[in-house]
Amino acid sequence: MQPFATLTARTLVLPATNIDTDQIIPARFLTTTERTGLGAHLFADWRYDPAGQPRPEFVLNRPEAAGCAILVAGRNFGCGSSREHAPWALLDYGLRAVISTEIADIFRNNSLKNGLLPVIVDEATSGWLIAHPGAELTLDVAHATLTLPDGRVVSFPLETFARHCLLEGMDELGYLLGRRAEIEAFEKHRGESRP
Repeated sequence: MQPFATLTARTLVLPATNIDTDQIIPARFLTTTERTGLGAHLFADWRYDPAGQPRPEFVLNRPEAAGCAILVAGRNFGCGSSREHAPWALLDYGLRAVISTEIADIFRNNSLKNGLLPVIVDEATSGWLIAHPGAELTLDVAHATLTLPDGRVVSFPLETFARHCLLEGMDELGYLLGRRAEIEAFEKHRGESRP
């Protein structure tokens, strides 16, 4: 995982509500444990017609989507079944953050563990973002803020441990492995103090 401190990027807007993990990455693509290649199947049932041809009207297929790294979505993004493939697909496509007024807990946790920043904003901010696709935003992980093009700064919730892991570019296992010496010293001391 790469460290995530700040991001300045344009937005893609997908204003639908209740976008579930099967819509993000359909179950038929869950046969891999590799994180690469899933971006091609992101929103596959919306993005491609039954013959596998791109639907030109879908947001990811439009020319202005190139280079965008922030997805703005409607309420209750990432609901449905737990699948790490959903944040993997978003990341593999090139997205680094998802903004919504509500992000499902399991999806949010899976995202944070994989370096995708879930950003929850108020209704007014969400409404502005949805009305202005392609807006350039700056996300600051250390301060848990989003800066809009007009300079307005919006705070979003980000748990301290998740913030630390994003800034350091590590998941929970990486965090534990980084404290291996401390863990081994504790285990040794504990073993010596037992009768």
